[in-house]
Amino acid sequence: MKTARADGFFGMYRGAAVNLTLVTPEKAIKLAANDFFRQLLMEDGMQRNLKMEMLAGCGAGMCQVVVTCPMEMLKIQLQDAGRLAAHHQGPASVPSSRSYTTGPASTHKRPSAALIAWELLRTQGLAGLYRGLGATLLRDIPFSVIYFPLFANLNNLGIDELAGKASFAHSFTSGCVAGSVAAVAVTPLDVLKTRIQTLKKGLGEDTYSGITDCARKLWSREGPSAFLKGAGCRALVIAPLFGIAQGVYFIGIGERVLKLFE
Repeated sequence: MKTARADGFFGMYRGAAVNLTLVTPEKAIKLAANDFFRQLLMEDGMQRNLKMEMLAGCGAGMCQVVVTCPMEMLKIQLQDAGRLAAHHQGPASVPSSRSYTTGPASTHKRPSAALIAWELLRTQGLAGLYRGLGATLLRDIPFSVIYFPLFANLNNLGIDELAGKASFAHSFTSGCVAGSVAAVAVTPLDVLKTRIQTLKKGLGEDTYSGITDCARKLWSREGPSAFLKGAGCRALVIAPLFGIAQGVYFIGIGERVLKLFE
């Protein structure tokens, strides 16, 4: 409500362009990598072997961070701009996200993904876009280790023997359930990643030298409940996201599209 009141309806969609641009290759890498590793580690990719399924998920989580880390970096800065404006302007003024810089001096430019990416590359090089890579790996690997085996086993429950696959509705539901469970389970790691990747800090906010330092400060100053901040929101977002992605993936829309170009 505060965001909508301060920045308008479209303030709720800040960072959407980054998501639209990069979430497609991210999900493509994640789903294709999991299938690749399943085929590599298991004879036909379909047999039930929990350890191999978890290992395949681990491989998928490692592959996806090539896209996920810079995507999260840019998205977090864009989504955080309004809150920072409120910090700097004070409670009496109406927040407006109109400045961004990765350095000490303000550029007074409207933040955009291109501007933020350029500033990071100019001041910190490619490493700037991959700030928080370790924390991203720490979140995405356990997520995939939990998600993919759980989804595979839930989806297997609805496979039609005649069709040889589950219905879209069952795959969608399996993706929703597996996604929400995995999202809540790794929320503490997502909190650490987000804190580390937030470049600009409000007045009195901590800076962190790494994952351990962030976890220690978060525990001592905000308590253990801070590690579960946003768990409900993550479940609400991740559940339909993976439900739709997994459902579409399993009904073979991609294969049908590719056939049009053959």
